[in-house]
Amino acid sequence: MASALTDKLSRLVKEMRGQARITESNVQDMLREVRMALLEADVALPVVRDFIARVKDKALGQEVMSSLSPGQVLVSIVNRELAATMGEGVSDINLAAQPPAVILMAGLQGAGKTTTTAKLAKHLIEKRKKKVLTVSGDVYRPAAIEQLKTVTKQAGAEWFPSTAEQKPVDIALAALDYARKHFFDVLLVDTAGRLAIDEALMAEIKALHAALNPVETLFVVDAMQGQDAINTAKAFKEALPLTGIILTKTDGDSRGGAALSVRQ
Repeated sequence: MASALTDKLSRLVKEMRGQARITESNVQDMLREVRMALLEADVALPVVRDFIARVKDKALGQEVMSSLSPGQVLVSIVNRELAATMGEGVSDINLAAQPPAVILMAGLQGAGKTTTTAKLAKHLIEKRKKKVLTVSGDVYRPAAIEQLKTVTKQAGAEWFPSTAEQKPVDIALAALDYARKHFFDVLLVDTAGRLAIDEALMAEIKALHAALNPVETLFVVDAMQGQDAINTAKAFKEALPLTGIILTKTDGDSRGGAALSVRQ
């Protein structure tokens, strides 16, 4: 997404070189290119519309400094608005809670929640020097519990056993009790996903959130989900007070638009 946008904006700066000021006409030309770059990157249409409207408002009210061309001014506005949409600065995982700090992992099936749980455990062990316990509340997907056990071992964390016969809330509370008694700093709770949003999934994850009162509720989303990512994000945001997003599979052939859509 970024490289496509860069190419289009670079071309426009060259085309607008001879122009002395920002006009309704050259703004329209530039925003058409920006719109195309965002849509090609699979950014959701409502997000694109909102973004373009904000850039247009700011561009038409901008004075062009003598050292800059209209093209450069417009590029700087696009850059600022992209930064504002994505959130400025980097914030780390919040562990400011009475140990164990509980982190709840939410998202659809296939987004990569289980693997991400182990990666997060590894990050917290190596970078934050924390003692980490993981537990799986996914009692529906065959081998989900075993998968978490395997990847947790690879990450160097400890795994809390659970079975498909147990209720997710009971599993989570037992793991929390174990984490307290054995002085763990962090408890990572992997949850069940579905192939699509449904009431049972939302009711279950709401119950888990209420029982655990997590310090972080992280929404794991597949970067290759494209336009539909915004609908998934809205459904989870309505059900849970999400505190962060983890974008998976960004090394695939995804175009990155999901990051912008979900963040908005």
